Amino acid sequence: MADSSTRRDVVTRVLRQHETIRQLFDDVESSDPSRRASSFQRLVRLHAVHETAEEMVIYPALTLAGTEARTAVRARKGEEDLAKKTLAMLEGMDPTTDEFLDQLADFRVDVEEHAAAEEDEILPLLDRLRAPHELRMMDAAFTAAQLVAPTHAHRFAPESLAGNLIIGPVVGVVDRVRDLLSTVNPGR
Repeated sequence: MADSSTRRDVVTRVLRQHETIRQLFDDVESSDPSRRASSFQRLVRLHAVHETAEEMVIYPALTLAGTEARTAVRARKGEEDLAKKTLAMLEGMDPTTDEFLDQLADFRVDVEEHAAAEEDEILPLLDRLRAPHELRMMDAAFTAAQLVAPTHAHRFAPESLAGNLIIGPVVGVVDRVRDLLSTVNPGR
């Protein structure tokens, strides 16, 4: 892959967001317990929109690219499904507790393994199988997908492109209204 400091495409965006997610985990883990919930919500939001955009843009671009690509996509989608369930469980916990931090640490290991697998398998395949102009167009689609994606984890959220296109934007609107209301009325 080319130097990510000069590239402007979906591969670069995914790599940068992986790094931001790692930093957000650091922020949550180092936050004072009274501020941990807000740090955690930033992590939840990016993780949720990132994974949805991958399911809508990245994985469909590889599903017809042969057995190697389909196998890698299937494995990553399985990890993402588990991550959604775990993140939804974490959202229901009190972030000031040691139990939350323990569960978050386990979740972080899974997320970092998933990101590493994408960086080792998915992104090189994408880079090899798609032309530079396609990767730039996919970046625009990835950004658009993130604008309508749910901002919270949902245990029963769809993983398919069709499910994300049909249900995802509706859930995304509901999440954004919920987010707005929680900033207006933080006690809710």
